Amino acid sequence: MIVAALGAFGGVRAPPHAVPHTTTRLNTKRVMVPGREFDARLSDVKLVSVARARQVSTPPCLQAPLAARTFNAIMSARFVTLLCCALALGARDVPRAAPALDNGLARTPPMGWNSWNHFHCDVSAQLIKETADALVASGMRDAGYRYVVIDDCWQVARDRTGRLVADSARFPGGIKPLADYVHSKGLKFGIYTDAGRRTCQGRPGTYGSEEIDARTFAEWGVDYVKEDWCNSEGLDAPTQYAKFRDALAKAGRPITFSICEWGSNRPWEWGPHTGNLWRTTGDISDRWASMIAILDLSSQYALAARPGAWNDPDMLEVGNGGMTDDEYRAHFSLWAVMSAPLMAGNDVRAMPPATREILGNKDVIAVDQDSLGVQGMLVQEPGIDLQVWSKPLADGSRAVVLLNRSGLQTVIATSWRAIGLTGPARVRDLWAHSDLGAFTGRFSATVPAHGVVMVRITPVTGG
Repeated sequence: MIVAALGAFGGVRAPPHAVPHTTTRLNTKRVMVPGREFDARLSDVKLVSVARARQVSTPPCLQAPLAARTFNAIMSARFVTLLCCALALGARDVPRAAPALDNGLARTPPMGWNSWNHFHCDVSAQLIKETADALVASGMRDAGYRYVVIDDCWQVARDRTGRLVADSARFPGGIKPLADYVHSKGLKFGIYTDAGRRTCQGRPGTYGSEEIDARTFAEWGVDYVKEDWCNSEGLDAPTQYAKFRDALAKAGRPITFSICEWGSNRPWEWGPHTGNLWRTTGDISDRWASMIAILDLSSQYALAARPGAWNDPDMLEVGNGGMTDDEYRAHFSLWAVMSAPLMAGNDVRAMPPATREILGNKDVIAVDQDSLGVQGMLVQEPGIDLQVWSKPLADGSRAVVLLNRSGLQTVIATSWRAIGLTGPARVRDLWAHSDLGAFTGRFSATVPAHGVVMVRITPVTGG
């Protein structure tokens, strides 16, 4: 049964031809079987194009595998056994998951900021300097946000030696002085390129120039590279990303490698030995439906994640204005329980107090950054649109997210059996920052519409 369970979870397949730079819309049908935590949903996933570089047609509706959507039925009864089996087998033996890249980086999910979600192509040296200053002043640097990453549109050409050239109007003096400034603030510097012939916005890509680009980035002081997958027709993703991995390894500087090919070539299989993180879906957008759809898709590959190698459900939209604060708290909580990279995508220079409080929640960040490095999973669905997600932590406790996907406030309960605990346990509310006391066997809470209650449940010593 353990092997069957692992096989069912590891066997989930992504659409074979995912569309570049998409968001997802999820419509579901559920059948709740009385007396059982059972989900017989078939997800009708419609990929709606928001292509950055060019218009693309929307493909036919795609169905997620039944095994993925019924996984919680297995997990609710055998969470502890399955988890212990997966850990005992070790990351090398997770179904179809390759050995992790051994570059010593990203032992916990990377945290930082990326320019794309809020600024798109409107990037400049001044923006990056002001953002670095704001990360320090706001306390985000000290909370763990270390990478400052420029996304697409910084580069305009190659010089006669083949080196990338930055937009001189927006980046006077080039990239190295900017990287030096970011480093002077106790932060790390990241940059963007594309594995194809050109980037998504038509700038020079890295195809055929992997070694010179890796050397250039190292000379500039780059600490993190995000490599996209636009304009890559006819290319093989595992081959192209491996070329850049090897070039980075020879560049003479430790550089975290972020693979961004949108999950279109099953990167959870080859990504662990190629990069430190890999995108599992198309682009997120600042909408509840997009965030939830990405949650459903990315969570299918939990067993591929481990220290140094992470599923990436895309950058955070917290603070960009398209969702409510309750929805943003849910977004942040779910990314943390999934051990996702936490890359802020808002304007950190002008954050309202609620946004600052969400992004700076150290209790939730600690769940994401837990050293055990296990991605949390969906373990219960006690009712329609009600879910329980659980992540085991290094100290033996569980991070638990009670997720209310519905439009009405409601009570959600979880059992110790579902999250792999026995006996009395202390419960701490990670958003209220309050200890709720000891409970035995179960915990319940009132959860707002499109919201969460996130708790840390710690067994009482000797219990």
